[in-house]
Amino acid sequence: MAKPRKRYAVCGLSNRAIATFIRPILGATAGAAGAEDGVLGYGAGADDFSEVAELVAIVDVDQPRVGAFLSTLPDSAGSVPAYVPDDVQQMIIDCRPDVLIVATPDYAHADYIRAGLEHGLEVISEKPMTATAAQAEAVRQTVAETGGRVRVTHNLRYTPRHRRMKELIMDGAIGRVLQVGLSYHVDVRHGASYFVRWNRRRARSGGLQVHKSCHHLDLVNWLIDDLPDRVSAVGALAFYGPRGAHRPHDRDGAPVTGGALADHDPYYRQDGPGGVLPAPGGEQRSGSDVPYTVQYRVEEPMTIYDDAIDIEDHYSALIGYRSGAALLYSIDFSSPWEGYELTVTGTHGRLVTRYARDLDGNPMPGNDRIDLQPLFADPEQITVQTGGSGHDGADPAMRADLFGEPSAESGRLGLAATLDQAAYAVAAGEAIWRSAETGRTVMVDDLLA
Repeated sequence: MAKPRKRYAVCGLSNRAIATFIRPILGATAGAAGAEDGVLGYGAGADDFSEVAELVAIVDVDQPRVGAFLSTLPDSAGSVPAYVPDDVQQMIIDCRPDVLIVATPDYAHADYIRAGLEHGLEVISEKPMTATAAQAEAVRQTVAETGGRVRVTHNLRYTPRHRRMKELIMDGAIGRVLQVGLSYHVDVRHGASYFVRWNRRRARSGGLQVHKSCHHLDLVNWLIDDLPDRVSAVGALAFYGPRGAHRPHDRDGAPVTGGALADHDPYYRQDGPGGVLPAPGGEQRSGSDVPYTVQYRVEEPMTIYDDAIDIEDHYSALIGYRSGAALLYSIDFSSPWEGYELTVTGTHGRLVTRYARDLDGNPMPGNDRIDLQPLFADPEQITVQTGGSGHDGADPAMRADLFGEPSAESGRLGLAATLDQAAYAVAAGEAIWRSAETGRTVMVDDLLA
């Protein structure tokens, strides 16, 4: 007999939730795939888990958005009930999900995770697990009390390039890891998009150090099989916000506002029609086939120069690890290209790789290899697979683990993030902004105490 399908409830009808979880669960009944990769990196590809998974509920504050999304589905998708956040407990009673998927704005993750755990559900949370270290510790305590399970979608581990690097490090190709260098660049379109979304407020995102950098911090933590110990960092707001370096002014020195901003501002001109930035005073672009009506209100327009922005748009950090290894990490959110340069140095050699794409999303030269540079042997170029839907092919591999049986490779490489790893990625991200704010070294364990 066929195994019964697992029942999934999704909290937060974000673009990421639609592309990464809901459409693959619905499979062939889901209709159009929505945004495929593109500047925001969403993409469901051709995944179909409808034989093993069933969508039983959606929880979101924006009920018109939920209704608009459900109206795009064919009758064969069945009836999916919608609930508001205050009724999540009732949803669990009514719909009897097995798994709660959390894809809300980051500040709300902890409440949904704990609600699921307290009702005996398995939880899958979008990264970051939480927006603060204190919330992460509360989740750890709830897991300890309930014996429940939380899986966090740290998908960068799953790209073929990173899996190959992990294998090389595990096999001793560069000896004991001493240093890691990671220089990350977010292009002017993608970077600017964070500053017209909820991410621009620390109270909702924990800052980009948590929302975005926990991606990168988790990747390094996993590659070198270590946890961060202390963080020293600097950072500031320079490109965006009211004193943004490229904010246009009129002849009298007053900031250009309203519709004229789109004509005079380099970010809006670069973004162009159909881009990720809303027209000044216009509707927020969704990135999927359904608009937001609550989270982004037309009567409350946002621009990348608003006073409300209270996070950094560039920062650098020195992160010390328990083993004595160190990470030199930097990121900026206004770059002429998107991607990163990653170097891992050990006692016996180095691994070097680069991934980059231009503003139109086209791969740049050199993406298809890892350079192995032994200390006392000839260097070697290792060809790696690139491309594929959803974060360079990471999302489909991650979904196979989430909705199916984890592969032998997944177990061997530890592709699924543990609860502690997810918590330390959040805490290290928070330590970056706290160190930048105070000028002091921050001990990561202190934030989780």
